[in-house]
Amino acid sequence: MRQHVVRPHVVAATLLLALSACQKEAAPPPSAAVAAGDAGFAAQLHERLLDAKPGDVIDIPPGKFSFDRSLTLRASGITIRGAGMDKSVLSFKGQKAGAEGLLVNGDDFTIENLTIEDSKGDGLKISESKNVTIRRVKVQWTGGPSTKNGAYGLYPVLTRNVLIEDSVAIGASDAGIYVGQSDGVIVRRSRAESNVAGIEIENTLNADVYENVATKNTGGILVFNMPNLTQQGGNIRVFNNKVIGNNTANFGAKGTPVASVPAGSGIVVNANDDVEIFDNEVADNATANFIISSVYSTGYKDSSMAKDFDPYPERIYVHGNKVSGGGDSPDGLDLKTLKVALYGLGGNFPDVLWDGYYNKDRLVDGKKAAGPEICLRDVSGVINADGPGGYKNPSKEAKSFACDLTRLPAVDLGRG
Repeated sequence: MRQHVVRPHVVAATLLLALSACQKEAAPPPSAAVAAGDAGFAAQLHERLLDAKPGDVIDIPPGKFSFDRSLTLRASGITIRGAGMDKSVLSFKGQKAGAEGLLVNGDDFTIENLTIEDSKGDGLKISESKNVTIRRVKVQWTGGPSTKNGAYGLYPVLTRNVLIEDSVAIGASDAGIYVGQSDGVIVRRSRAESNVAGIEIENTLNADVYENVATKNTGGILVFNMPNLTQQGGNIRVFNNKVIGNNTANFGAKGTPVASVPAGSGIVVNANDDVEIFDNEVADNATANFIISSVYSTGYKDSSMAKDFDPYPERIYVHGNKVSGGGDSPDGLDLKTLKVALYGLGGNFPDVLWDGYYNKDRLVDGKKAAGPEICLRDVSGVINADGPGGYKNPSKEAKSFACDLTRLPAVDLGRG
């Protein structure tokens, strides 16, 4: 959750570092594997990536290979293919140079069947690219949750037409599977565990997130809009996921928006419009199974936001989910105090926690809107926490949330 700026001088420096580390050798044929067990494997792979041409398939053989600096690819039409998620492992433990494990800037890119672990910064970052496929890729930090871990695991940003499937992210200090400032996204059949945010869709248009498992994170699945980025997101569907027991203490870096996510958050919508959440199994998230909030709950102030930024969540439709447990031990003194005041020591929050911020001047069909259009079905209830009033006048009123919204369309990437 940070402003993402492409810095050409940083990329150039990374390329120069990689070039200086490589012994110039003739590149192998496009589909040939880099020799396993060779002491020069790191240098050879650096050079294969730097010299890659459209259509190249770069095979990573079985084994665990160590790198002390980032890998960089700046070419289109490339496939990087390992021998299996747990067979081909690129380890950056002790990394000395570079901000990522693998940095990619190229269209029509596919990466599959490998693991990237213990990078100093982000695991796999793909920037300003279109037609991206991430398949059966694991990114992990092996030392457990730590603020010293890299921020993002799988990290496409400023991208279009992105498919992430059958992948795993473990231990990221911001988000395990993250897609930001993008358009046309599917995240499916993947697992996010022991991250601050398990799966996060931020400032992104047209995304489907389904058949994933988010567990043991601080927050399970996050749909966010943050200010001062290139676009605001919307049209997001979150469905058929398992979002269970996301109660890990927040280990995000202080001052970052993710550090404001309470431990025990199931599915969180923050300042996003047009979000549909349905047919999920959501259970045992100790603050609340669903949290709907404005950007003000992340600590941002009016002065830090562009005038055209909409800080409020609107047209949020939660329905048909299987929900159980949760809300019994909220994180943070304010929420703990609120829970005890309303439900007693042994009670729990209802399924949905709303911070209470909404645009009182918003117009619908030329008339002032009665509320934020948050429609809730098949939930135990909702608590309006009265964030604007400092949690002093919370409300359990639920009638105004008993509404329906038009279903959102499926995302079609044209890939079957």
